[in-house]
Amino acid sequence: MDDLLDSYTRYLRAERNLSPYTLRNYRSDLLDLGRYLQQAEGVDPLALDRQSFRRYLAHLREQGMASASLSRKVSTIRGFYRYLAREGKLPADPLASVKAPKRERRLPSVLTKEHLTALIESADSDTPQGLRDRAILELMYAAGVRLSEVVGLDLAHLNLADRTLLVRGKGNKERMVLVGRPAAQALHRYLARGRPKLVRGAEQALFINRDGGRLSGRSMQQIVRRHALRAGLDQRVFPHLLRHSFATHLLDGGAELRVVQELLGHASASTTQIYTHVTEEQQRRVYTQAFYNQVRLKARRKE
Repeated sequence: MDDLLDSYTRYLRAERNLSPYTLRNYRSDLLDLGRYLQQAEGVDPLALDRQSFRRYLAHLREQGMASASLSRKVSTIRGFYRYLAREGKLPADPLASVKAPKRERRLPSVLTKEHLTALIESADSDTPQGLRDRAILELMYAAGVRLSEVVGLDLAHLNLADRTLLVRGKGNKERMVLVGRPAAQALHRYLARGRPKLVRGAEQALFINRDGGRLSGRSMQQIVRRHALRAGLDQRVFPHLLRHSFATHLLDGGAELRVVQELLGHASASTTQIYTHVTEEQQRRVYTQAFYNQVRLKARRKE
């Protein structure tokens, strides 16, 4: 199994340019399947059939696994067995006709503009770290960039004169995004007064940690969480929430779906479409709240 997984991860790295984090998740999913087959079914992973695979899925459901996680596992495992069949390790793909379970549709959470303002302003500081944190928060919201895209930014990717940013997204695809004036100003302050005090040597990363090297994704997650707590936000705040908020607020402001799709770097408009449902749901809540406020006002007047 280990040899097969090594071969498969080499293939994924070369053909699909997946990140080490994604490859680690794939390997973990496949090792979990292998352990189940050997311990519960008493069979080799190469002897997998549809019945044993269905029992494995039932086992995961009994453990309380969410449908989204289950779908991801199914996709990973099906890809692995397609690869084995194509490479001649198996006579045929045993999961060729197996479909992934339907995923529950869940609308992404978003921050209000008031909460975003509080979050960003919580990092308003003249310290190098404060200037850096403010620039990160401004950029994540202003450009709707993914956490991994911010981590990978170098100085050469930013053009403050044009307020543009070259980011490398999923599948190593590059796209140009626009940077709003507040974010450009925060980046200018950070580059002028923050980054020079943090950087060591010839490091080209845009965002620098306290040791003078590239700031990691985990550190950026902690930065977002820390400033959310400082801002008094009572919900779980994470970097991707700023991306959700960016897309939703653009659509609220009348931006076309295709434009938002390009700014987010989505391959399909159907992925971006979910943000229109967030906007519709918010409008329904506002309308409902306004209706009940009117009802209560009329009731008080009658009293």
